[in-house]
Amino acid sequence: MTIQPETKELLEKLKQKYDAMGQDLDTHLEGLLYGKPITYWDYIQTDALLNLQVQRTTLPDELVFIMYHQINELLFKMILWEIRQVSYHQELTAEFFSERLMRISRYFDMLTSSFQIMTEGMEVEQYLMFRATLTPASGFQSAQYRKIEFATTDLINLIDARFRDTIDRNTPFEHAFEHLYWQAAGKNFKTGKKSYLLSAFEKKYKTEFIDFAEEYNTINLYAKYKSLPESVRKDPKLLEAMRHLDHTINVTWVMAHYNTAVKYLNHGAEPEVATGGSDWAKYMLPKYQRRIFFPDVWTEQELADWGKNV
Repeated sequence: MTIQPETKELLEKLKQKYDAMGQDLDTHLEGLLYGKPITYWDYIQTDALLNLQVQRTTLPDELVFIMYHQINELLFKMILWEIRQVSYHQELTAEFFSERLMRISRYFDMLTSSFQIMTEGMEVEQYLMFRATLTPASGFQSAQYRKIEFATTDLINLIDARFRDTIDRNTPFEHAFEHLYWQAAGKNFKTGKKSYLLSAFEKKYKTEFIDFAEEYNTINLYAKYKSLPESVRKDPKLLEAMRHLDHTINVTWVMAHYNTAVKYLNHGAEPEVATGGSDWAKYMLPKYQRRIFFPDVWTEQELADWGKNV
């Protein structure tokens, strides 16, 4: 058998690769003799993926609800992967930063538009029946979304607006954690008592969250942006990408979520309490918490008007 020059070149490159790993190339080539051809269903793990939908009721629309939220979690994972590429990039350029920010924005654009699946794709009557079986779980308890926040902006921008003046970079993470904006959805700040929703969430994730927040303390997207030379920070494409992502996450996507909640939970004279027991209106509306991830890219007037015109 005649070995073509292209094949010889590939074999040489493979030898270099495995030599660097301290591995024997012939052993790996022999393994190829017994390997099975890859298939779509094995590569995507289709069977495992399609067996993750476990209903708690017999109501058909519950399956829509479950799968929709599982899709959200997959998108959150993609977003965290994109953020990590920026955070750990050693020689960050405006072009690379902008491209990754727009990738993240497209994921959030998809999340925003996908709420129509919820608003138009479930019968209100069915939802109000099966939602009781969800108590006390809540979308509030999405750990990946909390990580997206930690990895996107400085911790001070996630602090409840009522306590921002009392917290700075020297504040211990443990103390800052107790004053994050989403604590307002599960804590009585007069008594300090936490709901089961919040207590269960913290029991599972608090240590992991604090470690994650510390990891991204100086390498979150906003910190990376501020570390760039002024000439790069003023790049028009980068500025537009920063503004688009900030508004998409903290206004457009939040309002799509809020409007869906209004349809299902505000159908009567009094709004329904969310499954986790949270005051969902004040927790979600941008004008209350005024979550802004990248304050430097907005004018003073834009910051003052944040969330008012939605």
